[in-house]
Amino acid sequence: MNQTALQNRALAVLLALVTIAFVWILLPYYGAIFWGVILGILFAPLQRNLLIRFNRRRNLAACATLAICLLIAVLPVIVISALLVQEGATLYQRIESGQLDIAGYVERGRDMLPHFAQNGLDRLGVGNLDGLREKITQWATQGSRFLASQAFSFGQGTFDFLVSFGIMLYLLFFFLREGPELARKVRQAVPLPEQQKRRLQLKFNRVVRATVKGNLLVAITQGALGGFIFWALDIPSALVWAVLMAFLSLLPAVGAGIVWGPVAVYFLLTGAIWQGVVLAAFGTLVIGLVDNVLRPILVGKDTRMPDYLILVSTLGGLAVFGLNGFVIGPLIAALFIASWTIFTETTPQVQLPS
Repeated sequence: MNQTALQNRALAVLLALVTIAFVWILLPYYGAIFWGVILGILFAPLQRNLLIRFNRRRNLAACATLAICLLIAVLPVIVISALLVQEGATLYQRIESGQLDIAGYVERGRDMLPHFAQNGLDRLGVGNLDGLREKITQWATQGSRFLASQAFSFGQGTFDFLVSFGIMLYLLFFFLREGPELARKVRQAVPLPEQQKRRLQLKFNRVVRATVKGNLLVAITQGALGGFIFWALDIPSALVWAVLMAFLSLLPAVGAGIVWGPVAVYFLLTGAIWQGVVLAAFGTLVIGLVDNVLRPILVGKDTRMPDYLILVSTLGGLAVFGLNGFVIGPLIAALFIASWTIFTETTPQVQLPS
């Protein structure tokens, strides 16, 4: 018995060491691996349908699914990112040259406010125009400078990007082709009852699809609508604002209104009444209602978490994992809730003496 226990401990130590080493060597390309897994889960239903149509020819079905994934999910992101970087560089040049006077917009907007509002801003410590203009100009310059710097960084990191992109596509092909078998092997390795493993797997798949398919599609829709109305009203750098609105739409209680709302108010204060009214009406009746209409359809009530939990987990995920965190954060939060739910359901409750 002592020898068997020693062997089990040695095997456990060996498994821990090789697992840590394996994760360590994969860390440089964790983003490519992560998105390969996510896209594999998202496009698994399409893979199953194509597998039936192609008479169980797995390679052909996986190639067809991969091509569709490239056309509708990957290539649009690459094109939009390139256009965003280009527009960010143009915006930075306009701010640096003084062609776009952020400070002037702030000053004109404040001057249009009623006197009681200006006095209120003074009492709150926001009335110092020099400091306020300097901060807003600094934020705008830093943001546009970051986008402009990405053009140079992308040129330097083209090889790394191509390697990561190739790894993601290569892994995605095998995840599509052998997804059910890989999922079965992972389930076998988890030391839990089969029913609990299936519940966790279902929760994992549902949250991934809800977060990416639901929340991301809602964010893209709101960002596209916001970018369209900004372009229609001839607001500069409409693509930059569209991406910012799409990003903020991922956060409950924040939303795209934090972008179009102040712009609409600025229009109204500076005398551009019809632009302000159109933007406010479009933002409220169209952009604002997209979340209420599309999210329940795409996400579903059974997979939704409380808004406060989505907000905190998304912000935490973004802070820890970068851009990938908008999926990783809510996913960890959902698995946390699911794991504790299983624990409370399977652990006998202690009856306190009366």
